[in-house]
Amino acid sequence: MRLDKFVSHATGMPRDVAKRAVRKKSVTVNGETIKNAAQQVSPEDVITLNNRQIELRGPRYIMLHKPAGYVCATEDGDHPIVLDLLDEDSTGLSIAGRLDLDTTGLVLLTDDGQWLHRVISPKRECHKVYEVQLQEPVSPETIEQFTQGILLRGEDKPTMPAVCVALPDNAAVVTLSEGRYHQVKRMFAACGNHVVALHRRQIGSVALGTDLPEGEFRDLTPEEVASFLS
Repeated sequence: MRLDKFVSHATGMPRDVAKRAVRKKSVTVNGETIKNAAQQVSPEDVITLNNRQIELRGPRYIMLHKPAGYVCATEDGDHPIVLDLLDEDSTGLSIAGRLDLDTTGLVLLTDDGQWLHRVISPKRECHKVYEVQLQEPVSPETIEQFTQGILLRGEDKPTMPAVCVALPDNAAVVTLSEGRYHQVKRMFAACGNHVVALHRRQIGSVALGTDLPEGEFRDLTPEEVASFLS
């Protein structure tokens, strides 16, 4: 592998930036400063950038328990972002299924573009499960509207059929197979109700367990990663 390609893959920096770092004598290979970006290296070589050793790493798949007040974005001038919650390099990570600022729950992050596409592609119809607290009880008419699909304001195509299960104390569990902008809130608003609190507890077969506190994260297990590939 070319040295500049190794540096780019190991750090997430663009290839041209990695090439400039080599030319500026910021990279060493096995203790020797190298200026030739095209030099061939292997994972067995000890390579440093600005006196810090860098290594190739495999794709990352992360589960995060998002608190309220964090934005699902890579940068934001007004609010903290979910990447701030990671105590590791977040370079190259993308968010698979965003949540609103005030919505809590399961967020998946990865630097594997193909896997990301399998999670968020509408064609995959990946189910997402939400716990909803509402201003008013859920009516039988609302449950039927969710089942039939709802034409949201400003759109020309109804939502896909969804499952809404009414619970005591103005609560509900909603299962969607798509991810439109503010979809759960807009669907209940179209039915004359207001969402007070929203929490996503599951994406596909991956569920947010009680063992992961708010604001914490963990790597997905190989089985969880593979569950989106079938």
